[in-house]
Amino acid sequence: MEDTENLVETLALEPIEVNLFRGRSPNEGFPRIFGGLVIAQALLAAYETVPQRICHSLHAYFIRPGDVKAPVLYQVDRARDGGTFTTRRVTAIQHGEQIFNLAASFQDVEEGFEFQTPMIEAPDPETAPDERAMMAQYLDKMPEQMRRNFERPRPIDLRWVQPQSFFKPQPMAPRKQVWMRAKAEIGPDIHLQQALLAYASDMAFMETALRVHGLTWSTPGLQSASLDHAMWFHRPSNFNEWILFDQDCPSTSQGRGFVRGEMYSRDGALVASVAQECLMRVRKKD
Repeated sequence: MEDTENLVETLALEPIEVNLFRGRSPNEGFPRIFGGLVIAQALLAAYETVPQRICHSLHAYFIRPGDVKAPVLYQVDRARDGGTFTTRRVTAIQHGEQIFNLAASFQDVEEGFEFQTPMIEAPDPETAPDERAMMAQYLDKMPEQMRRNFERPRPIDLRWVQPQSFFKPQPMAPRKQVWMRAKAEIGPDIHLQQALLAYASDMAFMETALRVHGLTWSTPGLQSASLDHAMWFHRPSNFNEWILFDQDCPSTSQGRGFVRGEMYSRDGALVASVAQECLMRVRKKD
């Protein structure tokens, strides 16, 4: 695979004090931090205080835009250590203000009843265009800042099964599928595997709500942002192998869109479920 950003290094945290950690964001030319990065770093901060149990769910709110030029402090509240479950709350702080908070629950590994919905049929990832090839046809029409972002090596390999036209979008069905995998080696650490999957779960997700109305990131006046994010980890996964992110949008209303997704390994195991509500407005020019 091509040389690319190593997310294991990008997400690494610096211990500052008991329950307090510092993280940084690469400056990719955008004014705010990518939400998936904050989710992943907050989860890793919680894991610093939960060495033995495994995260099974997290619920987060994006409160303020993150500043890419400043580090992020992650303060962990050890809410509860129970007999089987552990709860942690993590607050992300910049410039003295909360920009994000997360609650996560961790559980001892145990056996239980097994059931899952089957993976919906999808073409092989090798037959779908990768994001870079898909966007190459639009680069000469993009603003300079956006073009630089799409030209840089991307840490996640994305293959869109039902791509939307970037500059000539049309309303599409409220569902899509995207294959994804990390490019750089992660290793067997389940903490890192979950953190990188959480990072990627905020990619190519909100677009499922936008496409219903024929909107893209190039739509003039579009105002969009993640409002909250929830994720449930069902089974272990290897994110260096292909994961199918199968998504649908059941509702858009009142300036918000709601998106759901299921993540399957290539052999059909349901490894995670994701849900997000996003802000979506088109501001009219005066």
